[in-house]
Amino acid sequence: MNREMEVDRIAVSVIIVNWNARSYLIDCLESLTTEVCRFPMEIIVVDNASSDGSPDAVESRYPHVKLIRNTENLGFAKANNIGISASSGEYLCFVNSDVKVLPDCITRLVQFCNEHPRVGMVGPRIIGRDGLLQRSCRGFPSLWNMLCRALALDRMLGRFGFFGGYQLLHWAQDNVREVDILSGCFWLARREAVESIGPLDELFFIYGEDMDWCKRFWNSGWPIYFYPLAEAIHYGGASSANAPVRFYIERQKADLQYWRKHHSRLAVCCYFWISCLHMLLRGIGYQVGAFVRSARETWHFKAKRSWACLKWMLSGDTRSGQSA
Repeated sequence: MNREMEVDRIAVSVIIVNWNARSYLIDCLESLTTEVCRFPMEIIVVDNASSDGSPDAVESRYPHVKLIRNTENLGFAKANNIGISASSGEYLCFVNSDVKVLPDCITRLVQFCNEHPRVGMVGPRIIGRDGLLQRSCRGFPSLWNMLCRALALDRMLGRFGFFGGYQLLHWAQDNVREVDILSGCFWLARREAVESIGPLDELFFIYGEDMDWCKRFWNSGWPIYFYPLAEAIHYGGASSANAPVRFYIERQKADLQYWRKHHSRLAVCCYFWISCLHMLLRGIGYQVGAFVRSARETWHFKAKRSWACLKWMLSGDTRSGQSA
């Protein structure tokens, strides 16, 4: 790849999947200026049949944006794949609709990849709406680190890598390094790598596709890096806020799906019961918190969410397909 990209070629295709997140989407598009990316850039919005006026707003306010209107909610992975098919950039930048990209972010990520031609994917430092670091890197899930999570050992002893291996709580996420998993809220992927490993797995409706794709990147010899000198703000929950309990269950469903794809039956069985333990302990803890702490509504909601997920897991319906 030519390190100094020709001005008449699309260097970066920014792909944004949207579902009923109009205000976030507008802010995201407003942030995608030449201050963010000095390389030639195209922007593609794939709308999953939103009913909040999102696609009409994009069409009227941003004529330079390539808008794809799906007639139904096809899920996050499939919609991103549609965006990939419509793109022409040498790099594919996948940005959630609830992300605001900060100046020089994409420029720095592209420059990093140009300087390291074997890097398959890179992600920036993610800041939450509160201005604090939002942890966007994880280790691959294992039975041990999932048990540590269930028993909250990662919270109590997370400064020791042995106990905080999944969420990497022992690492301040303040230096450039290889990582197992990057959160799907912001990826910059090399097209060559994507073409070699294939598109996102469309069996993942929402959630889980980030773990799966990162696993496939590594399995195919394409390293993944975290690059904190590039930054973006992730407000979070743009779509999941529409049905938070359902989306919490969808996350657990996707995690089970990932384990079935990449692990043995015995490992999946062990993971299932560790997850049940996780939900049981969280449900009890949140229920107690609702009686002894302030912000009782928040604690009641978290307890309700954990009980609903545990009920779903024990219902015997854990192999059902993803809901739209």
